[in-house]
Formats: sequence, C-alpha cells, structure tokens
Amino acid sequence: MNTDTDAVTYLQLAADLCKEVKPDCVLVAEDMSGMPGMCLPVKDGGIGFDYRLGMGLPDFWIGYLKKRKDEDWSMSNLWHELTQRRPMEKVIGYAESHDQALVGDKTIIFWLADKEMYWHMNKDSENLVIDRAMALHKMIRLITCSCGGEGYLNFMGNEFGHPEWIDFPRAGNNDSYKHARRQWSLADNSFLRYESLQAFDIEMVKLVKKNKLCLLPSDLIYHHEDGKILIYRKGKYVFCFNFHPVNDFESVIHTADDEKWTLVLHSSWPEFGGHRAHDCVFLREEDGNKHVSMDRRSALVFKSANRRGEKTDT
Repeated sequence: MNTDTDAVTYLQLAADLCKEVKPDCVLVAEDMSGMPGMCLPVKDGGIGFDYRLGMGLPDFWIGYLKKRKDEDWSMSNLWHELTQRRPMEKVIGYAESHDQALVGDKTIIFWLADKEMYWHMNKDSENLVIDRAMALHKMIRLITCSCGGEGYLNFMGNEFGHPEWIDFPRAGNNDSYKHARRQWSLADNSFLRYESLQAFDIEMVKLVKKNKLCLLPSDLIYHHEDGKILIYRKGKYVFCFNFHPVNDFESVIHTADDEKWTLVLHSSWPEFGGHRAHDCVFLREEDGNKHVSMDRRSALVFKSANRRGEKTDT
C-alpha cells in the first residue's frame, strides 16, 4: 500500500478525460515502475493507457554493445528480453530513443562505429568497423521492430544512423545551436551509406506496417546458441537472424510439404549497403524441409504461401 493512490486516481481521470474528448486518441505511458494495470481499462480497475514504452529494450541493447563481445551474445537472453510482456498489455518496442541521442550518451550507431563514422561512411571506403556497424544496426532494428512490442518507436534521425548527438542551447555550450538539429541531407546523399540505412528502414517499416506484424504473436521455431541463430514466425512471415560475427550457417526448418517460401527482404542486398545480389540462392528444399543459408551478421525475411489453414494470395 505504498502506492501513491492520489497519483493513480489522477492518471485514471486524465485517461478517461482524453478518451471522452477524443475517443480515438492513443495514450502511451513512459512508466519505469512496471505499474500493474497501466494499460488496462479504467472500468476494469486499470489506469487506462493504451500502450507502455518497453523501456528495458534500449538498456538491453546498449548493455550488450558496451559490455559483451559479439561472440558472447546470448540468443536465449535476447529472445527473452524481446518477448517478455504481460498478457493484455500492449508495449511500444524501440531500440533507442532521445535518451541515447542527447549529449552525454551515445546512439547505437555511435557505440558500433565511433570515430570511424567521420571518415568511412562513404560508399567507396572499405572499413571492417563500419561493415559491422551497418550490419548490426539493421539487424537490431529489424528484430526489435518485428517482435519487441505491439508498436514500434524510432527517434528522428536514428533510422539512418545520424552521426551526431542533439544538444539544445544552454549555458554549458554558450547557448550554441550547432547540435540542435538533424542533418536530413546525409540520408539524401547517394555517395554516403546513410542512404542505405534509410532505405532498409523504409522497407522494414513498410513490411511490418502493411502486414500488421506487430499485432501477431512471435513463435520461435529455431534457436542455435553457438551459431547465434534465431528464427521465428509471425503469421505468413518467417524471420531468420544470424548474429554470428564470423560463421555463416545453414539451418533446416521442418514445414508442411505444400508450404512455399519467397524471400522478401535481406539485410545484405546492395540497396541496403550489402553485397548480396537479389538472385543469390538462400533457400533450397530437400526431403520436404527448408534449408536456409544465412551469411554472418545478416537477417532474412521469407513470406510463406500455401501454409495449411491459410489462403494463397492472388
């Protein structure tokens, strides 16, 4: 009973008022306490918000990038963090937000690439640090967007890996406006890799939004800890991730005989800054099973047709 009941009552009244004034409004709680009932209707004893920010995910990703070598990433731990949610409570998943973009902290792309961003983000440059940063930046976003919640949040500029922080005018920087902006022109420059990151983000969001994938359950169908592999299904779509820093991997997936898969997204396609042509073969069928070939640090999305119980698209 150490709950501030006056505060809870206030939030319930505020939620009720919002819905009365604009019934289709969306209320998102930035709640670090994990308050039970935050996203349940007031009539059921809840507080009345629609979504809660999944605030543990950004901390999880930053923790992995800061404290763990790539070969020490735990796939079971990753899957647990992405999918642990209370029933009937909708969550907004995100990999990073304004907290990481403000001065004093680092975005995911900065943790991955650091100073190399200032010298090797042009497409003619070859740099192993940038290659790793590009690959993981796309993979982290795709797996967070597709199964980190019932909605997805991005902070402006992070989708294309904006290279600098945000710092508003204040006494500590002599009231400077130098970093109080986003350089959208970077993503429009065809000579730079930011264009490729933005192209991937556009296709990722389009895929998830068009097919309402955030609303579908994430069913894990293959997990290989040493191989750093996670494969899961969301409706007609199968997501395949190989987080291994060195090894390619081929996994065998047991499916119905009449189930046909089509590759619809690959993080290593050329338009996304990779080197895999669209006509490369990543899937073969043998003995009724699917043999999926995954390059190191890559993500693939297949669309399934003729899956039992589902109609074939025309």
